Amino acid sequence: MTTHKGILKQVDGLTFVGKTDSNFWVPIDAAESVGGSDAGIRPKEMLLLSLAGCTAMDVASILKKKRVQLDDFNIEISADMTDEHPKVYTKIHLEYVFYGKDIKEKDVERAIELSLKTYCGVTAMLEKALTIEHTFRIEEK
Repeated sequence: MTTHKGILKQVDGLTFVGKTDSNFWVPIDAAESVGGSDAGIRPKEMLLLSLAGCTAMDVASILKKKRVQLDDFNIEISADMTDEHPKVYTKIHLEYVFYGKDIKEKDVERAIELSLKTYCGVTAMLEKALTIEHTFRIEEK
C-alpha cells in the first residue's frame, strides 16, 4: 500500500490553499455570502473535477493507443445535490464530448467502459456513495 500526503493551510477566514504529493498549490474557498472571499474552487466542486479528470485521462490515453485522432475532447458534468445538510451529491452525470472526423462509436464506448469499470479510482470510490451516469456524443469538425 502507498501512502499519499498533503497539507491544507489557512490563508484567511475560509480561504485555504492545499497541496499534495504533486506539489501544486490549489486555492479552496467559500462564497462571500457564507464568510469566504470567493478566491478558489469549492471542495465539492473539486470532487466533480477530480472525477472528470480521472476518467478523461484514462479515455484520452486509451483512444491514443487505439490511434483515434481527436481534435478536441470535453466532459460536461452535472450533479444533483440534496437541499438539507450535510449537502451531498446523489447523482453525477458525465457527458463525454469528442470532436473530430472518423471517430468510431465502438472505440469511444470501449474507452469509457474501461475507464469507468477498470481504471478510474475516483469512480470506484464515488460509486459506492452515489450514482454515476454517463453519455457521450461525437461531433465532426
